[in-house]
Amino acid sequence: MAYQKKELKKDIIITIKRLGINGEGIGYYKKKIIFIPGALPDEVVVAKIIKTHPGYIEGELVRIKEKSPNRVAFPNKVDPEIGGLELAHLSYDKQLEFKKDIVLESLRKYHPRGYQKYKVKNTIPAKENWHYRAKAQYQLEFSKGKTKLGMYAPNSRRLIDLPEMPTQSKNTQKTERLIKKLIDKYHMPVANWRKHFDGIKTVVVREAASTGEMQVTFITIGKKINGLKKLAQEVMKLDNVVSVFQNETDWNNPQIWGNKTIKLAGKNQIVEHILDKKFALSPRAFFQLNPEQTEILYSEAIKLLNLAPDQVLIDAYSGVGTIGLIASDYVKQVIGIESIPEAVEDAMHNVKLNHVRNAEYLQGSVEKILPQLKNSGVPIDALIVDPPRTGLAKSLIKTIMQVKPESFVYISCNPSTLAQDLVMLSEVYDVRVIENVDMLPQTARCEAIAKLVLRKDN
Repeated sequence: MAYQKKELKKDIIITIKRLGINGEGIGYYKKKIIFIPGALPDEVVVAKIIKTHPGYIEGELVRIKEKSPNRVAFPNKVDPEIGGLELAHLSYDKQLEFKKDIVLESLRKYHPRGYQKYKVKNTIPAKENWHYRAKAQYQLEFSKGKTKLGMYAPNSRRLIDLPEMPTQSKNTQKTERLIKKLIDKYHMPVANWRKHFDGIKTVVVREAASTGEMQVTFITIGKKINGLKKLAQEVMKLDNVVSVFQNETDWNNPQIWGNKTIKLAGKNQIVEHILDKKFALSPRAFFQLNPEQTEILYSEAIKLLNLAPDQVLIDAYSGVGTIGLIASDYVKQVIGIESIPEAVEDAMHNVKLNHVRNAEYLQGSVEKILPQLKNSGVPIDALIVDPPRTGLAKSLIKTIMQVKPESFVYISCNPSTLAQDLVMLSEVYDVRVIENVDMLPQTARCEAIAKLVLRKDN
């Protein structure tokens, strides 16, 4: 359906029926679905049509005519256009319900075998709803004689300068602000995507919540950035900063991080403590953003694995070895598989750091290494996977279905890809339970743990 220009400009009245997977309000206009960020179920809102697509309409909230009783005040002094706060206007108990509903909706959409009987538990709440994010990744730009360091508004190139981000830890925000002052003081070159000038593109500050150590990484376009080593020495003088790195990328790389990282000053890693284990983290190594909830997530996952002392556990997408090393106390052997070389180095360092004798980490793709282990006679008794948002590769799912570990737990940060993957996996496995852990309050992100058990007829 095409809309006339005057219709695109006029205000329309919409009743919101439910929330979408990204936390936006969903209603209908002339029998077509419309997405309105910031609107809540049961609200009657005035909206504008922003953009039309063949199957849906993008809307913009103008004002609320009838307010939901579940609406709460948006955080004070925070730019409402900032990303990462999609549910900050929704009461926390309803956020938890939403995250369970997203899992149920995904199952209904893709209907893996027996999904109607899956036990989907209530979302485990976070102890802290604010200031929990241990890593700040701020973008840098210089325009009209002014340096800006902050976050882009969603779906735009408008950079919100040094935003007040209420989910970010106070220390990482403070450090980002001090670094911006140093960048201005030393007139550091800033990358310019319009003119393709080399310089600093992104400033990453990671904090180890348990030790307070801070790690700073300058992601740069170009290798030689004038004054960068001097800047690193000055940054090292900031409170709790123990290391500074440079990560090199180029304009052709669509990802934020490049493949080459160089230490400019300080320690090789910072150290975080999770469940009585120490984890050394290099800049590119993946680590959950909410350390406190990470303990709950991994505790629940290991509990669902129901491990035994004579078992071999495969930790796929093992990162720096977090899950595997925590689980090493309960099994005969842990074998971790990870594609990022720096993460494997960190994992092996963490093995020594924790005096663990029954864990090893292999670098490569899971779909290649898993059958190699099986063919070499390694008993694969238990498997845990924690893949990226894209889920498991089809080739890996086929490999898992051939290898058939008895105990299998799937940690997912995307209920949609989890449900899609379960369509294939449920040909061989039954899903006993899906647990939710709220890792990122105030956002629409959901972390689910699915326990799969090999059916007896396989």
